[in-house]
Amino acid sequence: MGQSEGKLCNQVVIVTGAAQGMGAAVANCLAEEGASVVVSDINGEKAIRVAERISSDSGRALAIKTDVTKEDEVASMVETTIARYGTISILVNNAGILYPTRIDQVTKAEWDEVLDVNLNGTFLASKAVLETMKKNQYGRIINMSSSAGRSVSTLGGVHYTAAKAGVLGFTRALAKEVAPFGITVNAICPGLINTEMARENCSPDQLRAYEASFPIPRLGRPEEVAELILFLTTAASYITGASIEINGGDLMM
Repeated sequence: MGQSEGKLCNQVVIVTGAAQGMGAAVANCLAEEGASVVVSDINGEKAIRVAERISSDSGRALAIKTDVTKEDEVASMVETTIARYGTISILVNNAGILYPTRIDQVTKAEWDEVLDVNLNGTFLASKAVLETMKKNQYGRIINMSSSAGRSVSTLGGVHYTAAKAGVLGFTRALAKEVAPFGITVNAICPGLINTEMARENCSPDQLRAYEASFPIPRLGRPEEVAELILFLTTAASYITGASIEINGGDLMM
């Protein structure tokens, strides 16, 4: 599909944590629908590879190495995006980390790191794009929470659950504040998705046991999360402040 075609032609998207897993799937999906995509990640080399794959498929992508916990790097990411593409239409706050540490082993430094990436990074990136979105009277912000934010994490420790619950509160508050500017803010709550993060924190036998316990007895695919985000960016103009589950029925609320 060319840049002049698709549901997102003339749209400019930033996806954080886009070097692998769900972030890479989102970047690919939105680029296929005609968006110009900024592939942002702390791993600059992997981000470049994702952007090159998009470009090789006739998409338009730019890799920017960004630590979302650093306000100056987030500001630079936004400035570089505007310098290259002229605007920002959509932000997908996907960057995140997970540790399975039990609370008696969680250090203050590890607690701060998990909250910093998952929650503070979402805040910093959202704040940084708002000036442009307000000026345009249009924007779509999608925050990556988790089933952990609605219940308890399957794999992560208390810090991960706390951070993802914080993302949901942030999403609601920001959605109410920016709705008058034509900006919607929503959260995605994935369950156990077949990504590098899941495989690094769970043995194959454990993953198979989890699969068998779900009403839909398999892991989710990153591409399915991407398709949900595509819906929120293209066909959900009256949805804001929402958190949408995608977990195969593992958590029903």
